Amino acid sequence: MQDNPYRQVRLEKLEKLKAMGLDPWPAKATRTHGIAQVVTEFAEQTGEALEAQPVSLSVMGRILAIREMGKSVFMHLSENGQKLQAYFRKNDLDERDPQAWEALKLLDLGDFIGVSGVLMRTKTGELSVRVQSFQFLSKALLPLPEKWHGLQDKELRYRQRYLDLASNPDVFGVLQTRSRIVAGVRRYMEEQGFLEVETPMLQPIPGGATARPFVTHHNALDMPLYMRIAPELYLKRLIVGGFDKVFEINRNFRNEGISQRHNPEFTMMESYSAGDDLRDVMRLTENLFQSVAQLCGDVARPYGEHVIDYTAPFRRLTLKDAIAEFGGIERSRLEQADEIVKLAKEIHAEDINQKTSGALLGDLFEHYAEKQLIQPTFITDYPVELSPLTKNLPGDAGFVDRFELFIGGMELANAYSELNDPVVQMERFQAQLAEREAGNDEAMLLDLDFVNALEHGFPPTGGLGVGIDRMVMLMTGSTSIRDVILFPLMRPLKPAAAGAEEESQPDAAS
Repeated sequence: MQDNPYRQVRLEKLEKLKAMGLDPWPAKATRTHGIAQVVTEFAEQTGEALEAQPVSLSVMGRILAIREMGKSVFMHLSENGQKLQAYFRKNDLDERDPQAWEALKLLDLGDFIGVSGVLMRTKTGELSVRVQSFQFLSKALLPLPEKWHGLQDKELRYRQRYLDLASNPDVFGVLQTRSRIVAGVRRYMEEQGFLEVETPMLQPIPGGATARPFVTHHNALDMPLYMRIAPELYLKRLIVGGFDKVFEINRNFRNEGISQRHNPEFTMMESYSAGDDLRDVMRLTENLFQSVAQLCGDVARPYGEHVIDYTAPFRRLTLKDAIAEFGGIERSRLEQADEIVKLAKEIHAEDINQKTSGALLGDLFEHYAEKQLIQPTFITDYPVELSPLTKNLPGDAGFVDRFELFIGGMELANAYSELNDPVVQMERFQAQLAEREAGNDEAMLLDLDFVNALEHGFPPTGGLGVGIDRMVMLMTGSTSIRDVILFPLMRPLKPAAAGAEEESQPDAAS
């Protein structure tokens, strides 16, 4: 940073500003409008209309472009993903402040300024502010990425999201859409009669999912605590307590791998509704996705080479039927334990001898079917080994009343007819403990307080979890989860790499 020539030039300009008595970092900006407000409100106003009824205003923004034409200067200012042109004339500035024109020359790309003036349209029809005065708001000592190409290095984009947002309008748009989607999910759930609640992020026993947790320690209580892997068991306690419908848009933390579809910290919407079963939750889910797609513009939305249609109802397919259909496997083979083992060997499934037939069916599904499920599809009838918190299918003790929703080849939602028998729940927890003792460190721990809660009465309940990050990926056509998370987790840079990154600071006009 010390040797950065662009920074040195800007430091020299900074000293000139101070010598002129100007504050390069004031505490408050003077403004009457936001740039997005101006662009929207006056989009249809003609130049003649603006001349007939002058509009005086003040706006602020970051300078993205500077174009000098003799005694005139044009700048593009950006705020909240929108741009507005500022038009400076030497005569206009001189009327109010004799040193303003000289101060204008000390502005750089990336600086924040406030401008006051009247709205107009240029000869080319561009909406602009004819500036009468301006205010320095923040002097940028380092340049933005090169203006024509933005920040191209993906790793650097994720590490320095502030530069990514400042230089890539498409990224700004995706992350704004994320906020609208979250608001839309919240609004939809409230319209369905659900109450939003909050549950602990620090838990003495991690539960509600099979995952490896992050562990921390509470000093005052001298006890280990776990970052939440799911809010499920706490939300169910609320149903026991008498709530009818609850939901939470929650942050979860799982100490697992990172990929294009996985981040250790992620967002889910999880809900529980007393009196409902899996069919009710299916209708809730497909209508939620249809509602969000409409919010984003259309129920048919592009994703990669596909166009995904979110029109309800979605297709329903059992797990075994999906394996048979996409694997070209005779359905009857999936009813026989020895045949399932043979099929698992054919795909080189891991730890075959340590897994039950139900667990191997899960491996077969992932291998043959999951990536083929492009259009919204509910997969139902899961083996009990894969769903320790789910109610059994009537007449089939080996399978449970669960669905997972797959879209674009990935899981988007998971739902159960919730297990409300405390005796069976205790047996399932004990089976999970046996798995932990056998070496599965993702198996659930025993939560005796939760079992105690069930013993006080837990009505039939439909539960749902929806991955918000993946939903945003689908709705915005993003192929990586990092593209839809403001600050994804990144591996720390090694000192040499960090130095290289600093040296590769993109050039920018100053």
